[in-house]
Amino acid sequence: MNDSFFCGNLETLNDFLVGVRRLKIEVIKCHGSGNDFLLIDEWNNDYSFSEVERSHLAKALCSRDTDLGADGILYVMKSEHADGRMRVFNSDGSEASMCGNGLRCVARYICEYTQQDSALIETMKADLMVQREKDIYPEIPTYLVEISPVSFKAQDLPLNIDQESLLNEKLPTLTEEVSFTAVAVPNPHLIAVVNQQQLSSELQRELSEYVNGPNELFPDGVNVSFVKPLKKGEIFVRTFERGVGFTNACGTAMSASTLVSCLQELNEFEKPVEVYNNGGKVRCVAHRKGETYQIDLIGNASYVYRTTVEIDLRVPNEFKLTPKVEYVEEIERYAKLQEQVKEYLERV
Repeated sequence: MNDSFFCGNLETLNDFLVGVRRLKIEVIKCHGSGNDFLLIDEWNNDYSFSEVERSHLAKALCSRDTDLGADGILYVMKSEHADGRMRVFNSDGSEASMCGNGLRCVARYICEYTQQDSALIETMKADLMVQREKDIYPEIPTYLVEISPVSFKAQDLPLNIDQESLLNEKLPTLTEEVSFTAVAVPNPHLIAVVNQQQLSSELQRELSEYVNGPNELFPDGVNVSFVKPLKKGEIFVRTFERGVGFTNACGTAMSASTLVSCLQELNEFEKPVEVYNNGGKVRCVAHRKGETYQIDLIGNASYVYRTTVEIDLRVPNEFKLTPKVEYVEEIERYAKLQEQVKEYLERV
């Protein structure tokens, strides 16, 4: 028996004893409004992950120091009662209860796979309707996703204050410079309507880093958005996303910001609001039925490339990629939208 035979069988025996965790994982790099993700399909593939592995994968693959890099991982899974299920893990390994931009990407994936124009997708706290929508820009795949449930109860964020809710009010222990609205959709958001000077300052970074570190107000952290009104029916939103940091766009933040702008009568319920961000734009419609709210989030679901990750889950930081296959036309079309948005924002 030669040495190579012995070593090969010893390695096989070791894999058997500790559990084989070498996998080839098919990945689609995708984005909604520049908020980018790695989509992994557990629904139609024979791999699955433990909770620890999901977290470690997110931290390893989403690192901007790698050849992948993303704001998070979208795990597409089978649902027992809906057309599919989405789980979202941020780049820091934490799980998000919802992700509007990610949901659009998952909506496209599921709708194209099932060859239908709409679907019901299970998320952490709600089953949400999604559907193919008229293109937001020529030849850019566009999907409408439902953002709900909506709650203004401080306990649902959670936010530790001596009142039931925070609606366009100061948080003196945080800052006296701006007023905030706190809302869960269902992930938590702290939203301030600001002017250009406040938007350009370091205030948002300082507040965001504080409420996403050890603090008494938001024990679980919170997404922080600064909203600048442009004109009737238009707003600009910049978001510091919990578990990510400043991001090109956050779908639930843009939805929640639209709702807040309607509550403050800057915009109107049941009418489209164009929401601009550093990654492009979306369209939102806030609905109100009595004391119940829901938001439609409409925007792109673009693919960037596909590749296969060759990885040993026991050492997730060490992985290899097969050559990337780019979606060149989709990249070029979205670049045109971004350029149009940039030119418009320079004028307003």
